[in-house]
Amino acid sequence: MGGMEAHAALLCQGLRSAGHDVTLLAAQGSSDPQLIRICEEPYESVLPWDEWRGTSKLDEFQRRAFARAREIVAEQSFDVVHNNSLFPDLIDWAREDGIAMVTSQHVPPFGKMADAVRRAAGCGIAQITVASHSQMPLWFDEPSANIRVVHNGIDCRSWHPAEDGLSGRLVWTGRITPNKGLRETIEAVRKAGAALDIAGPAEDRSYFEECMEAGSGADIRYLGQLHGDALRLLVRQARAALVTPMWDEPFGLVAAEALASGVPVIAFDRGAMREVVGPVGLLVEGGSSDRLARAIAKIDTLDRGRCRSRAVERFSVDAMIAGYEGAYHDAIAAGDRASSSSCSSTTALLA
Repeated sequence: MGGMEAHAALLCQGLRSAGHDVTLLAAQGSSDPQLIRICEEPYESVLPWDEWRGTSKLDEFQRRAFARAREIVAEQSFDVVHNNSLFPDLIDWAREDGIAMVTSQHVPPFGKMADAVRRAAGCGIAQITVASHSQMPLWFDEPSANIRVVHNGIDCRSWHPAEDGLSGRLVWTGRITPNKGLRETIEAVRKAGAALDIAGPAEDRSYFEECMEAGSGADIRYLGQLHGDALRLLVRQARAALVTPMWDEPFGLVAAEALASGVPVIAFDRGAMREVVGPVGLLVEGGSSDRLARAIAKIDTLDRGRCRSRAVERFSVDAMIAGYEGAYHDAIAAGDRASSSSCSSTTALLA
């Protein structure tokens, strides 16, 4: 559905390519060949977050699914569990059960998750990763030995530069919610007199309608939610990608994907955007459609080749897997189940 799901799928593939045996614990319908289902359907299919967040019904759905995952982990002999979910109780459960677990935090601290991570401070079997250095100080006032940065990885073979001509249009992709800044993007595109393609799920319907109304009369197209080759083709043919978080984005996968496609990125300077985009793109004050419009006028000064090089060097799958292997090793070692002679492992991925 989005960045976290893409990350989980790529993590499974990358770990297997590196020699690990991976079992995915997730909802029925996930396409992984070594899937053990923990619920019949993704909660978004039956209890959409936008409508049911904070309700006891959604909480119970998730608790039941992850309790099943806990049972499966207890029954099997995994070396380590990689927790890719947003369900905080898993961190406490793994500590209680003595399970070596690495939890990847894809969002900034929120109430229950922040509490669970802080309870695990210094606990070796409970390794925590964050996707950027910008996130580190949000979790602990003082550094903790069991938290580290592992950048999200992308498949640079699939995300590659265009072999044919470019579309001449800008592109914006992602979940359509207020914290992703689509309205500000549309305002900037109108001011710049540019053309824009939009792709992504309209998770907040009323906000989506406001955005489309704001873009009325401009050269703006909404293409729906695209996947796979269709999405990659749209991105790599773009003149530039606009990435406009209205919050402190923990990483910004769409920015890294654009860079790997040789597409310059113009971004709001929030969260990890400076860390991801670096000197090969343009950063402007978060939320300023005026400054975004002025940056759009400078697109042609950016070097598409440098964009690709940055992504390959910093955000490859291999770099991500190496980072996670270090976390796995430390979690296993803390549980007195490490083997110093081999980095291979059996891993359960909770997604």
